[in-house]
Amino acid sequence: MKRSFLIRAATAMAVAVCPAAAMTIPAVSAAATTTAITLKPAAGPPTTTVTVDGTGFGPAETVTVDFDTTPAATATTSAAGSFTAPLKVPAAALPGQHTVTATGQASSLSANAPFLVRTNWPKFRFNNGNSGFNRYENVLSPATVGGLTKAWSHSLRNRIFSSPAVVGGVIYVGSSARRLYALKASTGAMLWSYFTGADVSSPAVANGVVYEGGYALNASTGAMLWNFPGADTQSTPAVVNGVVYMGSYNGFYALNAATGAQLWSYQPGDFSFDSSPAVVNGVVYVGCADGKVYALNAATGAKLWSYQTGDVVYSSPAVVNGVVYVGSSDSNVYALNAATGAKLWSYATGNLNEVSSSPAVANGVVYVGSYSDDVYALNAATGAKLWSYATGERISSSPAVANGVVYVGSYDHKVYALNAATGAKLWSYATGGDVPSSPAVANGAVYVGSEDANLYKFHL
Repeated sequence: MKRSFLIRAATAMAVAVCPAAAMTIPAVSAAATTTAITLKPAAGPPTTTVTVDGTGFGPAETVTVDFDTTPAATATTSAAGSFTAPLKVPAAALPGQHTVTATGQASSLSANAPFLVRTNWPKFRFNNGNSGFNRYENVLSPATVGGLTKAWSHSLRNRIFSSPAVVGGVIYVGSSARRLYALKASTGAMLWSYFTGADVSSPAVANGVVYEGGYALNASTGAMLWNFPGADTQSTPAVVNGVVYMGSYNGFYALNAATGAQLWSYQPGDFSFDSSPAVVNGVVYVGCADGKVYALNAATGAKLWSYQTGDVVYSSPAVVNGVVYVGSSDSNVYALNAATGAKLWSYATGNLNEVSSSPAVANGVVYVGSYSDDVYALNAATGAKLWSYATGERISSSPAVANGVVYVGSYDHKVYALNAATGAKLWSYATGGDVPSSPAVANGAVYVGSEDANLYKFHL
């Protein structure tokens, strides 16, 4: 009886213990399977601030967050095991996919999510201030740019004056055939094209839509979303707070970005706006064929001020630190007070040397091309010349600046990379035609069109 009792007692104890053990194992497994993090946004350039939201970690524990293998943030979870932490993407993070990992220090629970580093060039002159400066570029530099080689070229069968936009691994560019194209950035393969029937400017891409002239196209498919009739233009639109601002041959317009409905227009007479607007702090800055630079209220179109240069203003204003920098066909580069339009300084590039090139502004220096065949670097505060570089022909291409390098095209058929500090030539490439197109620098590559009908990509 004692033996039978002991057996029954041991069996009862096993039955009592096993359920508890069985309950413990799934609890750990369940916690592990629900541990997760999400990133907002999940893509962007270096120095982007990302919000990391985590769930399923241990209660009230410290969580460390790494960007790849570099510690980037810490947070303490709630009683429910959740946390929110800001993370700044390292400035040195190269284009491509990276991993963000969160690890609970007490529970050892861990979760990860991908972050895609991209340094897009979304429009002519890079941003809505038209600075022409990609401050995120970290692959090409004065030390490396000499190693640029042609990755590919794609013939569009007609001359390319348009300057490319590069967004999300796709290049958008126009040709003299009145057609807008989308090509895969990695290979140059054609994704779609759209015939506008009018002159094609340099496109701008915002929120999944390509804006070019009076057209809004789906960036993925090329399908037309809306068209604003009669807006033939060489002006690249600026898209700000749901409004498209663009010049045309018959006036300047503000349109609803979703529908194309006209919000207001401004027409100072029988003059065209070929200049591409800058929109900063609720003000639109744009050049006009009447020789004036205009500042317009972005909400109403009311004129705030105008400045009279000596000839047509094809150049697109760059607005940086409260100053408007712009070229004129009167051979001068101007710096104007953004609030009042008062002239701060001007620089003469020589008699009959049109400045249709749009200035780039970076680190206190203005970079601009001229029909004098030169690229100039001017002190942004005083207009004093820091250096100039003579190409073999006139320049209407607008310089792009990135990570200490100035990129520009010339009518001598070449694309140049110059040292931004000294003007020394670091690299050049001879295309088969004039290069009025302005380079775009994105994700460690340079994109530019030529009148030889080819779009080029250069990389290391």
